[in-house]
Amino acid sequence: MNTRKAIGGSFLAIVVFVITQILAKLVASAFVLIKVPTGICNILAGITYAVLAYVLLKLFAEKIYKIKMENFGMPKFSIKTRWIIVAILLPVIVKAIYIFLFSGEYISSGMNNSEIFSILSAGIVFTGIAAGFVEEMVFRGFILNLLKSRWNTLVAVLVPSVLFGFVHILGMNFSLGSCLLVLLAGTMVGIMFSMIALESGSVWNSGIVHAIWNIVIIGGGLSINQTADKYSVMTYVLKSKSFAFTGGEFGIESSVVSLFGYIVVTLIAIYMMKRATNPSLSSWR
Repeated sequence: MNTRKAIGGSFLAIVVFVITQILAKLVASAFVLIKVPTGICNILAGITYAVLAYVLLKLFAEKIYKIKMENFGMPKFSIKTRWIIVAILLPVIVKAIYIFLFSGEYISSGMNNSEIFSILSAGIVFTGIAAGFVEEMVFRGFILNLLKSRWNTLVAVLVPSVLFGFVHILGMNFSLGSCLLVLLAGTMVGIMFSMIALESGSVWNSGIVHAIWNIVIIGGGLSINQTADKYSVMTYVLKSKSFAFTGGEFGIESSVVSLFGYIVVTLIAIYMMKRATNPSLSSWR
């Protein structure tokens, strides 16, 4: 594949990412106008986002590039048990570290049942499942594999990962320190997702890790922050003011605790890849 196609295809994948998100939110807004409950609208938006993104990416791959979706890391949907386990353990352990090792207090948002349903439906279906899998299809599916086919695996992993980190500071009025912290953590989590996708040969595995992380950490249930989060049912407000441990203005996703978690999972994926090429290494089952 030539440079123009690789870069052009990566750009188009990002356009699909942006457009489908906007269209999904417009669909939700349209249903709100006809008095459909907000929680249901959030679910419809999430379904629209994921389905529309997959359909457009499929058309893009098979009609323009004449390449099967399998070659973009999207084979028949299947998730390995080991990555489901990792998907659950990573955010649960990160949250447990804060709750049990850092002083803080629980503050309720005082939401009613309707507001709780609205917040959780958005956090689980749209921000969690839909966003998690769509971002993997775009960054670890299309962009990674396009760059890999033109250059090499190193470029294919690093470039989308740095881009992934950069996307998370766009439009944010963060301090320079917070921006650097988010860029570092975003790049590392991008590398983690990339290694999971490469090890498993499928973005569905990195997608489940991404989705469950989003649901547990920012899904609107229990938030961990420096201040009470009005978009979460409950917030564990940290007393610590340490920039490294609170994650700065972005929150605990960019903290050293989360960063350590990303590194550990990345090393697990690398070990498993080496084990696959060297059967003499001990098995993890």
